[in-house]
Amino acid sequence: MAQPTSQPKPLTSVLKRDAKPKSPTEQITELKTLVVDYAKQETVDPLKDLGRYLGWGLGGSLLTGFGLSFMLLGLLRGLETITLFNDPAEPSGGSWSWVPYAITIFVAAMVIAAAAYVISKKAAKKRVIQ
Repeated sequence: MAQPTSQPKPLTSVLKRDAKPKSPTEQITELKTLVVDYAKQETVDPLKDLGRYLGWGLGGSLLTGFGLSFMLLGLLRGLETITLFNDPAEPSGGSWSWVPYAITIFVAAMVIAAAAYVISKKAAKKRVIQ
């Protein structure tokens, strides 16, 4: 087995020979600055990122919820215009007037089930990776 040809440099050659020693107040000021910068890096910055992430997520989920609600309302109103489900001759809408509501509830349940499936699949994939 061959020995490395370069020898480690002595500590005195690594240190700056021209550097003046710092006064205790300068060292304390530098230490305070380092501690504050480290605390910001490890606490404040991640919290800002988390806030931004949560803000976009909350906004997106609210807009998605409103959009799906309006789509389901449109589906319900569209199904109510079909004369098979809503008999214009009867004041109560006829005996099939409940069907548009049942279809809308079924579609809403399918949307919720699809979302839950996608979320659980992503969570399972994340558990496998970790």
